[in-house]
Amino acid sequence: MTALSLPPWAVVSEERKAHIERVADLLRRWADALGVDNGEKDRWLKAAYLHDALRDADPELLEELAPEAWGVPALRHGPAAAVMAERDGEDDRSVLDAVRYHSVGYTGWDRVGRMLYLADYLDPGRPFAKEERRALAERVPQDPDGVLEEVVKERLVWTIQAGRPLIKETVELWNALVEGRSRRS
Repeated sequence: MTALSLPPWAVVSEERKAHIERVADLLRRWADALGVDNGEKDRWLKAAYLHDALRDADPELLEELAPEAWGVPALRHGPAAAVMAERDGEDDRSVLDAVRYHSVGYTGWDRVGRMLYLADYLDPGRPFAKEERRALAERVPQDPDGVLEEVVKERLVWTIQAGRPLIKETVELWNALVEGRSRRS
């Protein structure tokens, strides 16, 4: 797999491919605005093309590759894509963790994971809260940590309002962000 394309094992619909391209475009824009070097930018883009590479795969394959996945079958695609990417030779642990946890969050992320999480959520093609998410996406280059905190909060609130269980990694990310903010204050 090259840094700028879907891997050969990807299973994506045209709609999903369009989402992946929008996520990659956001990451390119943010990387350019932040002055990120080309090597780091390629890592961000690699994560973008991997994150939903198995989103439309057969549920049996996803269960085989990611049987646990927080007990939520709809979240198997990230861990499964990380497994496939690693089998395909990807050895950048940060890229693999970005892909594995992109739907839930993870305190062990470096910038590639944090930026993928933001770009995935802030994809302008998503149908909800378009103006609010557009404004957040525009703020990312100036305040990535502040936007990350807002996005994690929004996702937690949605999960609670939907009556779904909170995922440990998401709660840990929220706690780390809040603790980091209080230490900076």
